Amino acid sequence: MNLEKAIKDLLEKGFLDLPIDKNINLIDEINRLRKEKNAVILAHYYQVPEIQDIADFVGDSLGLAQQAAKTKADVILFAGVHFMAETAKILNPDKKVLLPDLLAGCSLAESAPKDKFEAFKKQHPNHVVVSYVNTSAEIKALTDIVCTSSNAEKIINSIPKDKEIIFAPDRNLGAYLIKKTGRDMLLWDGACEVHEEFSLEKIKALQKEYPNAKLIAHPESRDYILDIADFIGSTSGLLKYVQNSDATEFIVATESGILHKMAKIAPDKTLIPAPPMDDDNSCACTECPYMKRNTLEKIYLALKYEKPEVTVEKELAKKALVSIERMLELS
Repeated sequence: MNLEKAIKDLLEKGFLDLPIDKNINLIDEINRLRKEKNAVILAHYYQVPEIQDIADFVGDSLGLAQQAAKTKADVILFAGVHFMAETAKILNPDKKVLLPDLLAGCSLAESAPKDKFEAFKKQHPNHVVVSYVNTSAEIKALTDIVCTSSNAEKIINSIPKDKEIIFAPDRNLGAYLIKKTGRDMLLWDGACEVHEEFSLEKIKALQKEYPNAKLIAHPESRDYILDIADFIGSTSGLLKYVQNSDATEFIVATESGILHKMAKIAPDKTLIPAPPMDDDNSCACTECPYMKRNTLEKIYLALKYEKPEVTVEKELAKKALVSIERMLELS
């Protein structure tokens, strides 16, 4: 079997699984390839530490979209999940966008299938549609304005008070925004499996063990977590809070990948991951299985062979771009 046929067959399962010379230094090779190909590596805060450390930019969904929109690179390698790489491609139709593992999906994005959401929208034709960035290109094309957790409140407040709003797909973030803005929004019933899993009982036990610790939470978490949180914010907002707070101990209710960056910017502070409900979780923290599909090996192979590539059909990309650009203008 020749290499071209092997690569084609492997891509059917979502990623390359080719042998790698054990004598090579992966980081050196990744650095060489990105320079040779004029590639930029964008990574989400939820990636494993070694990927965050080699990235050109590490950020939350808003920061990554902004970086993708302004990059001069010829190749964008996205160490994140599929909707993020898809957004980068929509913003850069003439650039090559790589995702090390096409199976790095998103439970929240998958909770809003295109056909069902389109039918739901048709039932409410006078509503402005605001969709969280954690959605497919098809949902973005049905959306008036995209948002992230960093700018969602600002985007909702930018919509005239006489306009009714559909908010999708995260019901937890939507409920939080209703409280913050006072807008009576119609919520799509979707959720992130990671942020749904925090155990209230275990968090309260941690609060007794660490009575001075601040509980900080992402707004995708359930309301019973947000109700007892000392601070609620986006991924970047949580980072800023830990860095600037006078407190020295924090219980962190979001995906545990953020702890790597937090420890870097606040090395003198104690960071405690909020535990999940699952007693069998060996790390006592919440991890996104999709984010963790990316590895240094897959990044190396993706850069070397420039695959797997993320593509978006031209007309779909044009429709989806409108809602993304509206978000970026307001941000």
